[in-house]
Amino acid sequence: MAIATAQLKNYRQAPRKVRLVADLVRGKSAERALSLLAMLPKRASLPMQKLIQSAVANAKDVSAAELYISKIEVNGGIVFKRHMPRARGRAAEILKRTSHVSVSLDRKKKSEARNPKSEKNHE
Repeated sequence: MAIATAQLKNYRQAPRKVRLVADLVRGKSAERALSLLAMLPKRASLPMQKLIQSAVANAKDVSAAELYISKIEVNGGIVFKRHMPRARGRAAEILKRTSHVSVSLDRKKKSEARNPKSEKNHE
């Protein structure tokens, strides 16, 4: 069950490019994701950062430190179709793709908290 969600619709960049940024922050804590996106040199990082901040703001009485990105989904939106003139009176179609991005945040479980002396490390 998601604590908070946020959606970005008709973002004017191809879903294939936005998924690269989404894959980077999937499963990370909200604070860690925001700090990664602040330094990422991708065009989709700023809208994604704003989207995660919006989802954190939608979470009532929960700080960003307690939340993690449980689900992030990038789907194709509407496609603008344009034409470019080509040789011999023909036209080539240009597809300008858009993306729909949805983020779900959930509260970290007690076992997911960082434990430097976990049992796995000492085996």
